[in-house]
Amino acid sequence: MARYIVLIDGKAGAYGVTVPDMPGCTSGAATTDQALRNAMEAIRLWAEDAIADGEKLPKPRSAEQLRKDKDVAAALASGAALAIVPLIFDSGRPAKANLSMDSGLLEAIDEAASARGLTRSSFLATAAREKIARQG
Repeated sequence: MARYIVLIDGKAGAYGVTVPDMPGCTSGAATTDQALRNAMEAIRLWAEDAIADGEKLPKPRSAEQLRKDKDVAAALASGAALAIVPLIFDSGRPAKANLSMDSGLLEAIDEAASARGLTRSSFLATAAREKIARQG
């Protein structure tokens, strides 16, 4: 899984995200957490469009490499921060997985999924995406 470093800046209620390695790829939201979650989707959509157009995806640069970029350095000097956002493609096909966990945890998962009108699989997939998004 590729991970792209993004720039996030703004103030409470209006945060913006740009992806230096993906020209034109931007996102935003009222909170930094939501802006970064939206950035995950923006990166995936940008990558899907590039692939559909027959383009190769740019190789993600390291934080050290990006800090040497004059535009990134200027943004950082103005208060922007770096964050890591994973690129996760949806394949469109389900895959079976055999998981083992404590039966009490499984019951709690099933109750939480049911309360949200989700299947166990959908609930676990959503929880995994949210965890990955937070971890970068």
